[in-house]
Parts: sequence; structure tokens; C-alpha cells
Amino acid sequence: MIKDSAGRYFASFVVETGPSEALPATTPEVGIDLGLGHFAVLSDGTKIDSPRFLRRAEKRLKRTHQSLSRKAKGPEYREKAQLHVARAHARVADARREFHHQLSTRLIRENQAIAVEDLAVKGLARTRLAKSIHDAGWAQFTAMLEYKAARYGRTFVRIGRFEPTSQVCSACGVKDGLKPLNVRVWTCQECGAVLDRDINAAVNVANAAGLAVSACGAQMRQVPVPAQRGEAGTHRDGQPTVVGIPGL
Repeated sequence: MIKDSAGRYFASFVVETGPSEALPATTPEVGIDLGLGHFAVLSDGTKIDSPRFLRRAEKRLKRTHQSLSRKAKGPEYREKAQLHVARAHARVADARREFHHQLSTRLIRENQAIAVEDLAVKGLARTRLAKSIHDAGWAQFTAMLEYKAARYGRTFVRIGRFEPTSQVCSACGVKDGLKPLNVRVWTCQECGAVLDRDINAAVNVANAAGLAVSACGAQMRQVPVPAQRGEAGTHRDGQPTVVGIPGL
């Protein structure tokens, strides 16, 4: 039995199971461009809004922190205030985890191959965007995609973070150069294609995913993967990498 900082109890146990059954083969491959304006933009043009759980809960969190700061006298009062703060943060974390689980499961079911950029999350978390990046939870989301792909016979690819996915025209392949972040739509100087910045990046990631699948040259099968701690509702704090077993 485990008790977390929010006063919740969790029972932990181990169950031995056989390998998961592979999902039926499908044809789509999808590239994902993760961001802050939209949580994810897919190579098919789908844009998934960012729930911004932490931002929406900031007023409530601020009140609980202020209450904690005023509880200077009496350990029992301060302990109760600390519990309120922990529970507020736990609700945000639980909502974010549920959103990641639902979206990652949907993408795994609908696509044979999935690719994302290997973002430097730790480095970005030291910038002025740290709060928004923490709120998005990219690392948790991509970890879910990775282990679910391995479990259900899908292909998961991490594209090197230095790939110029937002600079290359997905229509003709010409590198058009760096663009300020406020430029959301641009026209390729080579072929004249009008490109949405995020969708273009996602398409370029998808193209790289297709190459990775071809390199494996074989059908993927599932591999046994232990359940993640977060999946059961408990708490937890360059080169493409392909998850999956070729052949068979």
C-alpha cells in the first residue's frame, strides 16, 4: 500500500499475463508535430487543441498556495493546507495523464506507424516557456505511444531533433530556411506550394516514418511490455529509433 502526497492510497500488485494481441494491420502512417498552440498537429491535417490543464487550474492553485503561506502557526493547520495544495496538483496531473492515454490509444489503433520528433524537453523546460511545456507533458505522451506501439505491433519512430522539419517544403523537398515563429503559413520559393507551418512539419515527420518502416522491410509484431506505472492510475513523477520486431 502506498500513500502519495495528496493523501491518496494505492495498492500495488503484480499479475503475470501473456503477450497482448496485436491490433489488425492498417495502412496509415502518421507524423506528429508537438507544440504549445496546438498540443499535436497530425500529418493528415488534424489539429488537436492543447487542454492546458495547469493554466486552467492556476487560480485554484494560487488560492491553495496563498492559504498555505498564511498557515504559519500550528503544524496541524499547515499540514492540512499542504494537503489541499497537493490534491490540487494531483487533479491536474490526473487530467493530463487521462488526456495522454486517450489520445495515444486512439493514434495507436488508427495508424500502423507513428513518428514524432525527439524533442529536447529538459532544455526547453529551462526557458521562459517552462510552465507551458510542463503543462503539455510531451515526454509522458511520447512514452505512452512508444510502449503501446511495442505492445500492439505498431511501429514507433523518433526523428532526430535536428531534422529541419519546419524548414523543408513537404511538396518538393527543398529547404526554404528558418522562419520566425510568428510565420504560421509560408509559400515555398521553389514550387509555390502554400504550406501551414505545423502541418508541413508533421508531413515531413511522416515521410521519415515511412522510410524507417521500409528500412525494416517487414511486418511488425507485438512484444511483451510491462504495464507503465501511470497506466494503472498510480503516480510517477539524431537517429531514428524504431520500436518493434521485424519479421514473423
